[in-house]
This record gives sequence, structure tokens and C-alpha cells, in this order.
Amino acid sequence: MTPVRKLLTLAALSATALTGACVTDPVTGEKRVSRAAIGGGVGALGGYLLGDLVGGRNDRTEKILGAGIGGLAGVAVGSYIDRQEQELRRRTAGTDVQVIRQGDELVLRMPSNVTFATDQSAVQPEFRSTLDQVADVLRNYEQTYVDVYGHTDSVGSDSYNLGLSERRANSVRDYLVSRGVQSVRLGTRGFGETQPIAPNDTEQGRAENRRVEIKIVPIQA
Repeated sequence: MTPVRKLLTLAALSATALTGACVTDPVTGEKRVSRAAIGGGVGALGGYLLGDLVGGRNDRTEKILGAGIGGLAGVAVGSYIDRQEQELRRRTAGTDVQVIRQGDELVLRMPSNVTFATDQSAVQPEFRSTLDQVADVLRNYEQTYVDVYGHTDSVGSDSYNLGLSERRANSVRDYLVSRGVQSVRLGTRGFGETQPIAPNDTEQGRAENRRVEIKIVPIQA
């Protein structure tokens, strides 16, 4: 791909991510681009640049079909994700979870200050009720792949941060499975400090980078 074409492609993806991340104010009814979409533009773009799902689609699709889960076709994909997005926004309202729309994919961004204690990988008890709501939606909308990504800030060694991000992603995955989400739909990956969404030279930026993301992708027929 030529540099010009690559730049145009990245710009188009960024615009798509922002366009799809509009939210409606529950009081005024006004539509606006969410702060999450603006502040998380790097992360939204990064979701596309990460490439395919963890483990690849082919292997996972075979297992999913073996579990009796079918795929979506045509216009059904968009409407299915529309409904799931609305339900996730409703269930996570009032929490720090950000719901980001990227075309026909969704990303739930969960800051680690509400999901994990400092330097720990066990889900905090006070966050379990929110994850219960997320798991309930994922169970009801089973025609999706679900990836759980762990991220850290740049404090500490690369190897330690990678391991911590992997453990946190696995903890969220295991919790979702314990709440009835089919394990064949789930993949995990830790990125350590390699996918920042904010500068690491301020405490606020480092706090934004310490996060877990759940990527939801429709299974297409």
C-alpha cells in the first residue's frame, strides 16, 4: 500500500470510528460524539490496526459452529449490533465503562482503576455487578466473537507489564465464562504498554492507558 493510500485509509477508519460513536443525551435527546470517542481516537484506530481476532476467524468459527451458534447475513448484521450497542449502553449507564462503536464492531473500554486493584489481576468485587450486566448482554447476543484485551501504562518493565495485561485479560474472560458466556466465543490477548490511548508522561494519561477492552465482532454467515 502506498503512503498516500495508507494515510487515506487511516483517516477513513478514524472518521468511521467517530461517526459510529455518537451517543444520545438521556435528558435532552441531543446526539453528540462521546468524549470516549474523542479521547480514545488512538484506541479506536488501534482496534482496526490490530488485525484479525485473537487466534484468527477460521479456527474460531469452526468451534463456534460446532457449538450450534449460527452466523448473521446482510442487513441483519447492522441491526443486530445496533440493538446490542443500545443494550450495553443502558446496562452500563452510570459506570466508567465506555461503549465505542467502530463500524459493525463494538469495544467496551474499562479503566483498571474500577476493575482491578493496583498491581493485581483479580476483578474487584465492586465491579462484578457491572461485569454481570455485560455478561448478560453477551449471553443474549451470542452471534458474536468476543476478544478481551489487557493494557498497561509504561511504568515497569516491558515483560512485567505484558504479563500483568495478560493476567487481567484472562481474569475478565474467566469471569464472563463463569456467568454463562460460551468459552468458544472468547479470546484473550495482553498488549502490555504497546497500545497507549494517551501520553504516558502524566498521571491522567497513564490512568487512561491502564485498561481492559472487550471487542465484540459479529459472526457473519
